[in-house]
Amino acid sequence: MFAGVPFAAVGGVLALAMLGMPFSISAGVGFIALSGVAVLNGLVMVSSINRLRAQGHPLGEAVGEGAATRLRPVLMTALVASLGFLPMAVATGTGSEVQRPLAVVVIGGLVTATGLTLLVLPVLYRWAGSRMGAR
Repeated sequence: MFAGVPFAAVGGVLALAMLGMPFSISAGVGFIALSGVAVLNGLVMVSSINRLRAQGHPLGEAVGEGAATRLRPVLMTALVASLGFLPMAVATGTGSEVQRPLAVVVIGGLVTATGLTLLVLPVLYRWAGSRMGAR
């Protein structure tokens, strides 16, 4: 579940770099908010897969079905957060120099965190589950 945090952080750093923004206190706050959403999305995915495993589904089937059923909730969480921060990211008025880094970090990080949660996390779960089953 916590594997999403470094991937999200990379997205936040890349977003800041692409827009030429320096790291600031508000960007740091953005990384904290981003970490919470990334962990939440990972928790949603892993708990769904664990529930299916507890019901007796084989590992591969549980991972595939869990990832498919949690596609919409994970996408909606990321989309709502990204769209909520979009006005802050494009603001140019008074105080925008404080708001923009926070919004840019969250939006950029959510792009990579969502990709991880939907594509890489199920693969990691299957890999770790098969290694644990071999023991």
